[in-house]
Amino acid sequence: MSESAIPTIPAIAPLLEPRLEALHAFRRDVHSNPELSFQEERTTTRIVEALTAAGLAPTRLTGTGAFVDIGEGELAIGLRADIDALPLQEVTGLPYASEHAGVCHACGHDIHTTVMLGVALLLKDLHDAGQLAGRVRVIFQPAEERMPGGAKAVIGQGVLDEVPRVLALHCEPRIEVGHIGTRIGAITSASDTIRIKLTGHGGHTSRPHLTEDLVFALSQIAIGVPAVLSRRIDVRSAVSVVWGQINAGNAPNAIPSVGTLSGTMRCLDGHAWDSAGELLDEVVAQVAAPYNVEVQLEHIRGVPPVVNAPTETALIEDAARAEIGADAIELTPQSMGGEDFAWMTQLRPGAMFRLGTRTPGGEVFDLHQGNYTPDERAIATGVRVMTAAALRAVAKLG
Repeated sequence: MSESAIPTIPAIAPLLEPRLEALHAFRRDVHSNPELSFQEERTTTRIVEALTAAGLAPTRLTGTGAFVDIGEGELAIGLRADIDALPLQEVTGLPYASEHAGVCHACGHDIHTTVMLGVALLLKDLHDAGQLAGRVRVIFQPAEERMPGGAKAVIGQGVLDEVPRVLALHCEPRIEVGHIGTRIGAITSASDTIRIKLTGHGGHTSRPHLTEDLVFALSQIAIGVPAVLSRRIDVRSAVSVVWGQINAGNAPNAIPSVGTLSGTMRCLDGHAWDSAGELLDEVVAQVAAPYNVEVQLEHIRGVPPVVNAPTETALIEDAARAEIGADAIELTPQSMGGEDFAWMTQLRPGAMFRLGTRTPGGEVFDLHQGNYTPDERAIATGVRVMTAAALRAVAKLG
């Protein structure tokens, strides 16, 4: 393409400014009314209503979630947001805190949803002004927090049909607001859920040799399984088994007849993830064998790593350089967290970037904690970068 033929990409900030107040209000409404995976009825309705009011024609997916196409002609790109909340109690003390006990947006999906709504509205404005020479699909996906994730469900409903490439973002409380984090290659990890149930006859703690000592067996599994896997799989794959729950017994002098252990298995590498899954049954059985307990293993396969393609990562970085400046782009490390956007990047080239949400000089929060308080200025950053990336994809500049 000659220099004279390169389409002009408009600056996004001036277009966004008149919409920011309404977007913040939308985000606070969604934040106050969080909904768990596959229960996002109100959230979906609010998204559909906002898009429809802008003159768009969104498609409501079966169950929950929606997508909308902006523009005409060939689809240039898909942009994905997740919309569900977590089963956690919010403790932020915000005036717009969750109104539902035990449910809150502690992972920033309300920010993701609002960013993508803003992108859709700006793209509609640009289309109406004759500045969108192509078509963009914005996807509002349910149930990211429920493994193996709602991405599979919406892919089954055709949201990636005709979509040649796909982008997403995720809040990052360790990156300062106004900045983003990118990387080529895996940006998240594979993540599975493991549940182990042991059963035996039970007995008195004075006579452990006459029964199956479930509590001791659980402790050996908790320590031994991660240790054995670390010696059976390439250490560069960083297979990590971490337990989050262990339950057994009710009295100090009684060996229980049932005990349970549950946690996650995470892995940086997709091939090693497959190997670890095959080994897990064998290793659990071997570690438990000396204690004569009955073992039931439930291994719930989660998601593979999100692998950022070089071209799509460059697309994001080019957009960010134009909108927020080169100094606002950071190299982000691979996270051990899981993300079901991976199912989309297995089917289409794509990339995810980290959206900074930390107030400068403010507290460094963690995701999946009830006190997570992202800086709302991140919404503007996300909208600007994603809109600019979409325009570059339409113009075939990345």
